[in-house]
Amino acid sequence: MAKLNALQVKNAKPGRHGDGAGLYLLVKPSGSKSWVLRVQRDGRRRDVGLGSLAALSLSEAREKAAELRKHALNGRDPIAERDRDRRPAPTFREAVKYTHEQMKAGWVDKNAAAFLTSLETYAYPALGNLRVDTIEAAHIRDMLAPIWTTKPELARKVRMRVGQVLNFSHSKGWRSTEAPGKTVSIGLPKQPKGKNYLAMPYADVPGFVQQLRSKAPTQGRQALQLLILTASRSGEIRRGRWGQVDRAKRLWNRPADIMKERIAHSVTLNKPALALLAEITEAGGSTKPDALFFANRHGEPISDMTMNKVLRDAGLKWNVHGFRSSFRDWAAEQMPEIPDPVVEAALAHEVPDKVVRAYKRTNFLEMRRKLLDAWGEFLDQSSLSANA
Repeated sequence: MAKLNALQVKNAKPGRHGDGAGLYLLVKPSGSKSWVLRVQRDGRRRDVGLGSLAALSLSEAREKAAELRKHALNGRDPIAERDRDRRPAPTFREAVKYTHEQMKAGWVDKNAAAFLTSLETYAYPALGNLRVDTIEAAHIRDMLAPIWTTKPELARKVRMRVGQVLNFSHSKGWRSTEAPGKTVSIGLPKQPKGKNYLAMPYADVPGFVQQLRSKAPTQGRQALQLLILTASRSGEIRRGRWGQVDRAKRLWNRPADIMKERIAHSVTLNKPALALLAEITEAGGSTKPDALFFANRHGEPISDMTMNKVLRDAGLKWNVHGFRSSFRDWAAEQMPEIPDPVVEAALAHEVPDKVVRAYKRTNFLEMRRKLLDAWGEFLDQSSLSANA
């Protein structure tokens, strides 16, 4: 039981005064007073300084002592836990760096760079110098207000990334709560509806592919053809390497680090895709296993804009990523015998149903091959006129 009261603490003479359960008030000859907790850890007695009487009242000292005793009983170092609490919370700018360092291994390079760039540009001016334990919904709302309606997609990403930093800070004990939720949006106007990627109607895609083939081959045109033929994402094409291709099995085995979902994925190669890869090989570039399909002069992946430039130069409004939607629409309308989960698997989308996922391991590859072969035959039509 506690032995000290407020009056005894106030009038305590030099010496050590026990409050019970290992908590002591230490009074020096000079009259200064401080709290000490005596604990047993690993069979050894240790004295843990809690702070001066000016910093901790009797009740606060008891609360801190009880907390550190629990840490000691659970095998943790009470001095380390005490020092953890004494360290000031980092600023938002510092917390961003910690968060980025810890999480970037799970992101593709492009997303890791965008995480830093967007926060440096839009969050740092308002939040950068604030300690993470002081940031509230109002701070985030005021920071987002200038871009909330003018750059809605970017604003949503910045909000999400700020939340990641604050949630990481909560996990580190730098703030007592997770990131604010719905309260951030209170006071912000309704955002305009987002727009989907502009997708070329699938009936026009064969003509466009023929147009690409009819022109002098460039990396942009060939990369765009391979993207269309395999229904791939831009990043998968730009970071594809020759060692990933199994020509005998007609597979492109793409590792997790180039996939959006960070899950390895094999795409079946139809005849036009194999012919295109052969054409690229015959052009004389390196086909060593670690060589890229499409590399710039420095041996790095080509720019994210290279394929979109082909569309812009042709005066077309469509977006490169939209060709996946073209493929999806074609599959729905022209290949109704192929189940939707198979089409989603061909697009490297996660299949949510556990039973379907189990089935996916056995039969989906051949069904996807049938789907992609039919897509290749559809695109190989030479009778359709180009629509560009």
